[in-house]
Amino acid sequence: MGIEGQFLDLTARTRSGLALADDRRGKGYLNDIRRFPMLEKDQEYRLAKRWREQGDQNAANQLVTSHLRLAAKIAMGYRGYGLPIAELVSEGNVGLMQALNRFEPEKGFRFATYAMWWIRASIHDYILRSWSLVKIGTTASQRKLFFKLRSAKNKIAALESGDLRPDQVALIAKSLDVADQEVVDMNRRLGGDKSINVPLHENGEIGEWQDQLVDQSPSPETIVVEQNEKSRQLKALAAAIEVLNDRERRIFEARHLTDRPPTLEELAEKFNVSRERIRQIEVRAFEKVRKAVKNSAAKPPAAKLEAAGV
Repeated sequence: MGIEGQFLDLTARTRSGLALADDRRGKGYLNDIRRFPMLEKDQEYRLAKRWREQGDQNAANQLVTSHLRLAAKIAMGYRGYGLPIAELVSEGNVGLMQALNRFEPEKGFRFATYAMWWIRASIHDYILRSWSLVKIGTTASQRKLFFKLRSAKNKIAALESGDLRPDQVALIAKSLDVADQEVVDMNRRLGGDKSINVPLHENGEIGEWQDQLVDQSPSPETIVVEQNEKSRQLKALAAAIEVLNDRERRIFEARHLTDRPPTLEELAEKFNVSRERIRQIEVRAFEKVRKAVKNSAAKPPAAKLEAAGV
């Protein structure tokens, strides 16, 4: 088994048993990993060399188990995000595995120093994937704000729930180098989901939060009108295409009514004519269709019925 295969095998084995971390036996897991001895620098170096150069699985296992406490300690620092501790610890261990697979002992760093970055990165990625209120496509500054906002609020004693005061927003935005509105939006996201049935008492009126929600979707009448208009346009286009001869119709449909229009060169080869000739036919066909649609729209209702044979 190569290094990559052994790496995946170690990942699966190290993640086993972490389901205990969220119940009373979770303490048992944390106590259990304390039995693995810490490594001296020279021991760590020799083990890392054996793993990297020889694929020694036993050496890799000793490196990992001696740092499980580090992964667990870092994971515990993210308990405030409302996610299962077992999953946080598990993701921390995944980061530990990634660090092991990339660690270069010749550079002189201790494995713990190198692994901390990978552990945090893995946990951050898991939190961002798990929080439905935080979009995956956020910028680097927004991700930084997501993870730093709580500590920034604690530093200025902004402990009350709800929106921050303008002066608090300004202080946090300046310290984290983000826009004021980004602080406001992220603080509201981190406030958690709220039920739409929460009672509201504003201006003497009694109701629920859902009563204040505005439906941004179009009305049924608008939907029907749009569908009818779309259907009318499609019928007009289908009727207009009938004025084209067979070659004009095939070129027009290929160039304007397909998901991936072929190039002029491709059509020229298909119809055994020049590229310029295809362009001329396309222009002429488009003009014919345009005029046919325009004439159809200009006809009075009676003329349309007569033309339809009614």
